[in-house]
Formats: sequence, structure tokens, C-alpha cells
Amino acid sequence: MTRTPARHPTTAPHGGASRHSSPSSNLDPAIAARLKRSADGLVPAIAQQYDTGEVLMLGWMNDEALHRTLTTGRCTYWSRSRQAYWVKGDTSGHVQYVKSVALDCDADAVLVKVDQVGAACHTGARTCFDADVIKDAVSGEDAVSDASPLGQ
Repeated sequence: MTRTPARHPTTAPHGGASRHSSPSSNLDPAIAARLKRSADGLVPAIAQQYDTGEVLMLGWMNDEALHRTLTTGRCTYWSRSRQAYWVKGDTSGHVQYVKSVALDCDADAVLVKVDQVGAACHTGARTCFDADVIKDAVSGEDAVSDASPLGQ
């Protein structure tokens, strides 16, 4: 019996992720076979500062963005709003140099340890996770937040 390989969501001809397009990524097939993607063909990619452990940001990758990240040494993400690839730092100068890439235990998220140059957040902050602390486990108190209550 001949087994047909499973199709994986990849980049559609128009640049978007599609579960119905033919595979067009150069990602290693062994890695591609392990990935569990969202319905739109993406996996969350957490960027973490390699030497301090500081969590910097969350982006999204499809197979080709992950391939580019693994082969270029620079983080490449898929912009859901622009429907295009973007290499962190190409326009801002706030580059992410890849130190290591790991899949989580379920292969549905990627951890990219990077050497971050400058701000990681589009707001200009070092990290996307320092402006709106909603719970401080160190003090045990709820933190003051300028954001709307959760769920609103």
C-alpha cells in the first residue's frame, strides 16, 4: 500500500497561509510533520532573551517563516494583519539574532531564544510583557492596570 504524505498548511500563492495549498516551504519534512498548526497554518512563536530568560514577544510562524528563521539566523514571522513575512529588525533595526529554536512538548508552539538588539515590542518597549502586569506573584497583590478588565 502506498502512503500519501499528509498535507501541511503552508504559504498560498498570494502569500497567506492556507490549508488547501500545495506545500511550498523548504522546511525540513521531519520538522513539518511534527508541527501542530492552527486552522490558518500558524504556530505561536515565543521570543526569549537567550542569556537572561526575559520573555520578549509572541509572533506567528508558518512553515516557511520557521524555515527562514532556522536557516538565516534572524527571526522571521508571518504578519497576520499584513499577510506577509517580516524579519524582526529589518525596518526598526531591533534585530533578533537566533541562538536556539525548540518545539514545546506538543509541537504546537515554538520557543526561539534570541539575542535581542533594542526593543522587541512595536511600542518601543524592551518586551511586550512589561506594560500591563495584572498579577504580581512576588508581592501577592493584584497589580494596578491601565487596561480594560479581562474579557472586555
